[in-house]
Amino acid sequence: MHELALIIGLLLATVIAVGLGDKLKLPYPVLMVLIALGAGFIPGIPELHLNPELILPLFLPPLLFATAKKTSWSVFRIRWRSVILLAIGLIVVTVAVVAGAAWLLIPGIGLPAAIALGAMVAPPDPVAVESVAGRVHMPRRLLTVLQSEGLFNDAAAIVIFQTAVAAAVNGRDVDGWLAMTFLVGSTIAVVLGLAMAWVAKKLIGFIDSSTARSAVTLVVPFAVYILAEELHASGVIAVVVTALEMKRRSRPQDAAERITGNAFWDVTELLATGLAFGLIGLVTRSVIEETGAETIPMLGKAAIICAVVVSIRAAWLALLVPFNRRRDDGLPPNGPKDVLLLTWCGMRGLATLALALALPEHIADGTPFPARDQIVLTAVAVLFTTLIIPGSTLPWLMRKLQMREAPAAEHEAERVLAQRAEDAALSALHDAPFVHDLPHQRHEAIERGIKRLSEELITDAAPAGRKGARTRQEHDSAVAIRTIALDAARQEVVNARNEPGTDPEIADRVLHRLDLLTVMRQK
Repeated sequence: MHELALIIGLLLATVIAVGLGDKLKLPYPVLMVLIALGAGFIPGIPELHLNPELILPLFLPPLLFATAKKTSWSVFRIRWRSVILLAIGLIVVTVAVVAGAAWLLIPGIGLPAAIALGAMVAPPDPVAVESVAGRVHMPRRLLTVLQSEGLFNDAAAIVIFQTAVAAAVNGRDVDGWLAMTFLVGSTIAVVLGLAMAWVAKKLIGFIDSSTARSAVTLVVPFAVYILAEELHASGVIAVVVTALEMKRRSRPQDAAERITGNAFWDVTELLATGLAFGLIGLVTRSVIEETGAETIPMLGKAAIICAVVVSIRAAWLALLVPFNRRRDDGLPPNGPKDVLLLTWCGMRGLATLALALALPEHIADGTPFPARDQIVLTAVAVLFTTLIIPGSTLPWLMRKLQMREAPAAEHEAERVLAQRAEDAALSALHDAPFVHDLPHQRHEAIERGIKRLSEELITDAAPAGRKGARTRQEHDSAVAIRTIALDAARQEVVNARNEPGTDPEIADRVLHRLDLLTVMRQK
């Protein structure tokens, strides 16, 4: 009962943190960590005993799914080099350098345990990036890189961690088949994600209730993650692929479902994010208590590892600048400001915490796991260093660098997409089979309404009022024609979302307004 009360308290604190964050101009996940950290040291506050093996399966699937839904396959087709270089290349380099530093700094750690530490602290967290950077109007070209990197880097880090821990526990060297294990697991995960997306869309098409359809989207991430893990594949990749494919298969006519689903997922993502980051703050107390008097000496070594983690990311991104400039495709990083911001936003989060807590206490012969307390404390130190400091200073840094997204650029992108939707609606209106059933004046009134569509989509204006039809037949024909026109407009936006060069978030904004307009005009 005490643990249930603590969870409810964290959910309530999340709501409060959101309000405080809006007033203080700070990201609420950072506030949640600080609130939970402070609460953890209040006498009488119970500890939250959560099985470490349940942290990733409980939090990662819904949060990854919510983040992946905001991007598209076209983004990855354009940025596949960035994904490989950051989500895999940078992870491998970070693991190697951190493992080397840990092996030199921490007596008796052993190479497998050092590699496990490197895997813990290597992957930036997509949830942290989305929650922090997404709220301060970071340029979309940079935020998209961070999202793409964060969605896949956990997969590589988890495979390396599991292999290293198995080697440390069994007293052998790290398995040389690591790369092959990752490739096979990733392939199985991709196939599984595509199959699950197909099954989910069939199931959603079978269900009439929009509320139940939204519930399906909550169950699917957990189901595909658990199934992938049971098949020794990457649950992370399976969830991401499922989300991308389900979004690609979105039907234009599902306006009511999208409105319900978006509201449902906004609440789910907010509470799950707050609970996850609150857990980070609470666990810190337990880590400090376990290390006891050795905490201060251990923090010195942890500080060096923190510096190594940040430096490796900065150096790797700096090396990518001349590579991107030679390609001349505009993909970041292509300058010092890009490098600084992308380095600053390399925030660690849920995966780092879960892997640290999942570290076994003993190896196969019953002796303690090498340098376990130092490893866990170092992982938590890296988490705090890369999350709290950048998260609280990012708005200031962006103002200093003058790197905030220009509202005019986003508005222009919305205007272009809204105009495409209006043109598609007008074309469908002229081709409607029963358009001649209406009087000429009635047809002109509908056409004038459609010609205001692009303005309504970019200004959130209320739909213009319309006079009632003179006869039941005229009313039915008018409704049918509007439905055809608005269906064509939604189809155009859905198609545009899957095109290279279209920002998925801009498309989702326009589609959401179009869905609202459609539902309002159906009443």
